[in-house]
Amino acid sequence: MNYVELGSRAHRKASVSMLLGSIVTFAILYSPQPLISLFSQQYQVSPATASASISLTTIALGMSLLFFTVVSNIWGRKGIMSLSLLLTSIFAIVSAFIHDFQAFLVFRFLEGISIAGFPSIAMAYLNEEFSPRAIGRVIGVYVAGTAIGGFIGRIIIGGLTDLFNWQLAMLMMGTVSLLLSLWFWFYLPASGNFTPSKPSVRQWLAGMRASLGDKNLLSMFITGFLLMGGYITVLNYIGYPLTQAPYHVSQTIFGFLFVVNLVGTWSSIWFGKLADRYSRKRVLGLAIAIFILGALMTLSSLLAVKVLGIAVVAFGFFAGHSVASGWVGVLAVKDFKAQASSFYLLFYYAGSSLVGWSGGFFLNRFGWNGLVYYTCALLMVSMLVSSQVKPNAKKRGLSPS
Repeated sequence: MNYVELGSRAHRKASVSMLLGSIVTFAILYSPQPLISLFSQQYQVSPATASASISLTTIALGMSLLFFTVVSNIWGRKGIMSLSLLLTSIFAIVSAFIHDFQAFLVFRFLEGISIAGFPSIAMAYLNEEFSPRAIGRVIGVYVAGTAIGGFIGRIIIGGLTDLFNWQLAMLMMGTVSLLLSLWFWFYLPASGNFTPSKPSVRQWLAGMRASLGDKNLLSMFITGFLLMGGYITVLNYIGYPLTQAPYHVSQTIFGFLFVVNLVGTWSSIWFGKLADRYSRKRVLGLAIAIFILGALMTLSSLLAVKVLGIAVVAFGFFAGHSVASGWVGVLAVKDFKAQASSFYLLFYYAGSSLVGWSGGFFLNRFGWNGLVYYTCALLMVSMLVSSQVKPNAKKRGLSPS
């Protein structure tokens, strides 16, 4: 295999391009998150319904992942990722001119379909182009982009909504995203290790059996489901206690609260490197324990401790996601790495949709404390599930599992 060498010009171009691609994708994906409590007030809808601005998008994303994986095996990785970013940016611009909440949700669903073309292929592209011995740090940079993108989307929407309205904020973000998407299209190096293949139902079913029939991979899929579900549950609904008494945090300040998520850019890269050197099982267990600690910290009545808790949650989540997603590429059979990555993301975004949506009912019924205990229970299950992965990296010549 002709792998991209770390430190080379191709490595720098690929890293910057994938970083920008993930920023665009996740800025648009999570941009409505600080507005969920505002949607409840403005459109007189429940927390669970308001959170559909996130959950509907992630449902559509999850449903579309496997389709894009198959298409990319025919047309190539770069073209599909570029088209995904361009369409997503255009949908974001169009949604800025919509004032009906139901119609807005329809466009959010369409955005989910277009968004799927990037993350479903990104990890496959990285796993194909970079050496398995370096994949931890490379995936770490990609995951760091998801943290930066999520932060940028939330802070732009939060700040500009206070100054003007959320539609103008969406228009500005969509326009900048379109420019970054064009940069990605021109500068991402073409695949060097990709070989086009014709679609085959038999091969697709073989990939499904290889992915879902592998207990180690299934454990990682479930771990991704629970990690993402817990993270989105906390972030979707933290606005309710913070924008009400006794805190009364404004939309601008609430948007800036998500600056704490930038710790995820550091933790994802750091834990990605740790996963290349030490036991992935232990490194992942540590990340989940940090996540649980952060969730429990948000139970404090002190605003500073709550904010610090969100930072710790972000640290633990991005660290865990970086390790788990990189581990999938190591565990998967060579011919089905792209499909295994897509199944991981399918579970991952299903967790965002289903667990994130269900969190609204826990908030309504049991308040913030009940929602936090629900999240911690899910994370404890994820720790148990991930601990069941059997060491098998030695036979692949990689670091121990």
